[in-house]
Formats: sequence, structure tokens, C-alpha cells
Amino acid sequence: MPTAVAADPVALANRLRPVLLQINRQLRREVHPLGVTGGQVSLLVAVQRSPGVGVRELAAREGVSPAAMCRHVDRLQEAGLVERIPGTGGDRRRVGLELTADAERVLRLVRSRRTAWLATRLKRLEPEQLDALDAAIEPLAALLQEDE
Repeated sequence: MPTAVAADPVALANRLRPVLLQINRQLRREVHPLGVTGGQVSLLVAVQRSPGVGVRELAAREGVSPAAMCRHVDRLQEAGLVERIPGTGGDRRRVGLELTADAERVLRLVRSRRTAWLATRLKRLEPEQLDALDAAIEPLAALLQEDE
């Protein structure tokens, strides 16, 4: 019985990286007909996951300056996708961000378009290829876990 040999992580990374990047680019392009960019969708998702998040906290999470994040949020607000909500309680100077109904609709459309794009391509694969991809989801998701 032959023993399975583990793939070289560096060689596998060199093969996997460009494929993941191209898939990511294609999925990001799916949002353009909706009038938003991939970066704007990412910010909307971040606000959706943390309603009331402040601009400074969002900037820190996204790794950009608060001034740059303020400009991004201004554009989202002008587009009617986020609202600045004045803080309550102890710090009334703090302003939190919340999605508008339009933003929720845009995010539903984004998910729908991206899922449709990916499903169309998956339907072209053989059952064995689909099984291999299904088996790869859990190890790929593990790559996203933070080091402890």
C-alpha cells in the first residue's frame, strides 16, 4: 500500500495563490454592475457584522488611516449606503455606522451575483472535481484562522 506524500507547502502556495487571486478578482468584478466597488462591499460587510462600529475602529480593522476611512465612509454615506448614528450614553462625540436598507439590498444582490457566477463554473466540473473542492473547503477555511 503506497504511503501518501505531503505536498511541498511552498510549491502548493505557488500554484494555489494565482488561482485564488483570479477567482477573487472575478468575484469582485461581479459587483461593478451594482454601482459599487469590491472595496466598498468589503466595508459594507464589515459594518454589517459590527453595527455601530466607529470610523476609527473600522480604520484600525481595515489597516488604513482614520482620515482615509473617513473619506471612504463619506462616499458610502453620499451613496445612501451607510448612516452615521450619534453615540448615546457616556460618549456622545462617538459616531457609529449603520447600513441603510439600500445597502442591505446591495449586499443581497452581491451575494446572489457572486454565488451565481461561481455556481455556473462549478456546474462545468466533473463530480470527482466537485468532491475534491468540497473536501478542500475545510482546510482552506483553516488557513484564515488567526495564529493563537
